[in-house]
Amino acid sequence: MATVYLIRHGQASFGKANYDQLSKTGWEQGRALGRWLAGKVAPDAIFGGDLERHRETVEAIATGFGSALPDMQVVPGFNEFDHNEVVTRFRPAWSDRAVMARDLQAFPKPARAFQEAFVQAVRRWASGEHDHEYDETWPAFKARVLQAFDDMIEFADGGDVLVATSGGPISVICQHLLGLDDPRALALNEVIANTSVSRVLYSGPRRSLSVFNNYSHLEAEDPALVTFR
Repeated sequence: MATVYLIRHGQASFGKANYDQLSKTGWEQGRALGRWLAGKVAPDAIFGGDLERHRETVEAIATGFGSALPDMQVVPGFNEFDHNEVVTRFRPAWSDRAVMARDLQAFPKPARAFQEAFVQAVRRWASGEHDHEYDETWPAFKARVLQAFDDMIEFADGGDVLVATSGGPISVICQHLLGLDDPRALALNEVIANTSVSRVLYSGPRRSLSVFNNYSHLEAEDPALVTFR
């Protein structure tokens, strides 16, 4: 059976003007993954969303890998949902970044405070009770991710592939493969580490999740590299 390696992007730049760029830690996470993959995986193709953090994660992996990798083929269906919209529909005042920063600074741990708000915002989005407020609903998001996944496997035609994507799409794919309900899928999204690897085995129509959220490559090099946001 062939393998799809679903890779969550490296740590992005939370709190910076351009969140979509990898942080210094995110770049090192990608290089560590590349070093871990070298000698173990020879991908026939690489796919990713069109977000900057997806592209930079592949660049970091290639640096650590040490030899030529296929060029990344851009598939927008692997993009994350619009987290800015999801958050600001939950907390409209946070459309002003200065207000969000001020509110979060009132907490002893601003990053944790944001994460708690983010979880609530995503649950609101996925509840189906406010679909009219969002440009992309939770069902629409799931449908486009799964379509991208199906199209990618058909294109791969039995080869091993890497997919640089985000926690949301990985959760949706795992939900589909395991038959999970929405609350369990959202719970998966909360624990997917940056540059973790989830493996899907496939052969024709058969698809099975064999590994979820493996980040042993980070723990082996430096446990401080393990991040979840």
